[in-house]
Amino acid sequence: MRVMFLALSTAFAIGLAMPAMAQTVGFGDAIKILGASCGKDIETYCKSAHLANNEIGQCLEKNQAKVSAQCNTDRVKVAALLEARFAAQAAAPKICARDAAQKCQGVKAGRGHVLRCLLKAQRTVSDKCNEAIDLAGYR
Repeated sequence: MRVMFLALSTAFAIGLAMPAMAQTVGFGDAIKILGASCGKDIETYCKSAHLANNEIGQCLEKNQAKVSAQCNTDRVKVAALLEARFAAQAAAPKICARDAAQKCQGVKAGRGHVLRCLLKAQRTVSDKCNEAIDLAGYR
């Protein structure tokens, strides 16, 4: 379990600013991916590194020549997919604003009420809004 949490911190540690992709990943899937491909490397090279202050990410980066190719590849992929998820979450309200105004009149904003309305109205909501909701990981 410790390895999986350590692996997740690697995803945060990378912090690569990559363009949004057609796919995103949530934290649970990021843990699974990185736990599977980086767990042994973290145990071998970064056993004394902590979750805080990006220590694990810095350790894996410092040891990238020794870290498995799969771990290095997956660190970059997961970081890009998480960044895409964050970007989609930031963009979804704007993308769905017109749908929200049309389909959710009278729904009080805040606490997820508008999102809940859009999710219920999925069949009549625009394709762009539905895609934004999916990429943001809200469905």
